[in-house]
Formats: sequence, structure tokens, C-alpha cells
Amino acid sequence: MTSASDLRSGKTHRDENFPVASWIIHPRHRALILAFYNFVRTADDIADHATLPPDEKLRYLDLMEAELNGQGDTQKEAVNLRHALAERGMPPRHALDVLIAFRMDVTKLRYENWDDVIDYCRYSAMPVGRFMLDVHGEDVSTWAASDALCAGLQINNHLQDCAKDYKNLNRVYLPRDALADSGATVEMLGGTKSSPELLKCLQALAVRTADLLDESKSLAAEVRDFRLGLEISVIQAFADKIVNMLKVRDPLSERVHLSPVELLLQSLGGVAGEVAQRTIGRRSVSKTAAGA
Repeated sequence: MTSASDLRSGKTHRDENFPVASWIIHPRHRALILAFYNFVRTADDIADHATLPPDEKLRYLDLMEAELNGQGDTQKEAVNLRHALAERGMPPRHALDVLIAFRMDVTKLRYENWDDVIDYCRYSAMPVGRFMLDVHGEDVSTWAASDALCAGLQINNHLQDCAKDYKNLNRVYLPRDALADSGATVEMLGGTKSSPELLKCLQALAVRTADLLDESKSLAAEVRDFRLGLEISVIQAFADKIVNMLKVRDPLSERVHLSPVELLLQSLGGVAGEVAQRTIGRRSVSKTAAGA
């Protein structure tokens, strides 16, 4: 039988919109974070596979879940994460939540409204941030700001890849009501350039995502771990830069991803800003995360 590893797209942690287990994070955490990433990336690639039938995708996702829970040893990404979590005494709750989103990717191709998209992010993105916070021993009170950041990153990605998702997978994360309000249609995603109506919709969603990212700006201050605070500041800088591009550019015809130079500059700016803030001793009041 083909293993889940054989279905990988080739994408690695170095290809993401945000740093994954970068040099900023303490070395003692990197192996666990990479094990989590490889599990999630494998499951994501299964859900997005171009030729695998839906029932086979769901079967592989079920197999990944079963082996993460200790029922078998054939899928290395699940086994590796299971062992890494066991070494730290951590449950698999966040990885199991992410699998819910990937099953949604197989079975759900359209989203009705903003709340529907946020509900998807509750499983696709928010568990990733919560996992990182748990790895570092942070309080659950940090989850609210983390959820906002992770959802913003996810929707940025939806907007960046809206045409590719439609053309390759017939999957559309743009809410139906947002398209209708702008006079746009799903079929417009098949073009090489956005129509005025579609561009209006995309840029309005980018503005709404920027508001969501504003809700996450307290996160770096809320975490106790200095290195994690630096990493969060870098991720926030990436997210803000991307959403600002999406507010003025057409993702169907213009570049809306960060160049290597922009990645470097945003990283340096994020680190410098967080170091300065911690040096002057700024503090923040945490909010309670929904569902914590």
C-alpha cells in the first residue's frame, strides 16, 4: 500500500508564509515542532492531492489519526509525532483538530459567509498556534490573540491562492455572500486577471483580514518565552506585509507573496521591534480564548 509519505507534494517548512521551527526557537523545541509540521503537511497534501479519490483521501486521514492515537506503526509522520508528544507528556489534541479541517477540505468546497470561514480556521489554523503555545508552556489565556493571528495567516493564504484552489481543486474559500455583495461569481476565479467585481471582493476580504490581524498584535507581549515572542513578532510582520499587499494587488495577476529580500527585512524588523518592546518592559493584559 502507498504510504502517506508517498503522497507528499514536496513542500517543506521552508516554503510556508511564516517561519517554522526557525533559528529563533530554542533548539530543545525544534524536533517536536518539526514532527508536528510534518504530520500536518502530510495530511494537508493528502487532502489537496490532485488525483487521489475523495474516499481514499478520507481513508488516509483516518489512518493518520489512528496511528497518531497508537493504533499501528505504518505511517512514519504519525508515529514520529506520537513518540515526540509522548516524550513531552503532551496529548495529540491539536493535531487531531487539524485533521478535522483536512476532512472538510475533502468534503466541503464552498463557504457561505465569514463565520463559516472562521469556523474552518478554528480547525485548520488555530490549533497550530495553540500547539506552539503549549510546547512553550504558555497559559491558555494567550490563545485568543493566537487564534486571531493564525486565522489571519490562513485567510491571507486563501486570498493568495484563490485562483489555484479553484482551478486545481474546485475549492473556494471566498464566502458566497462576499462574492454576491461585490457582484462577483466563482467562475471569475478562472481568469488570468480579476474582474473589477472580483477584485472588489478580494480586497474587501483583505481589509477584514487586516482587522483580524489587529486583534493578534498583543500576542508577542502576552507570551513569557523570549524566543517565542521574537518568533511571533516575525510572523506578525509577515502577515501584516502580505495583507497590505492583498489590499492593493490582484492575486490573479500580481505577486502577493513575499520575496526573499522582503522576508529578510520583515524578519529583522519583527525581531528588532520585539527586542525593543521587551527592553522597555511593556506588558499586556491577556484575553480569554474561546473554547479554551
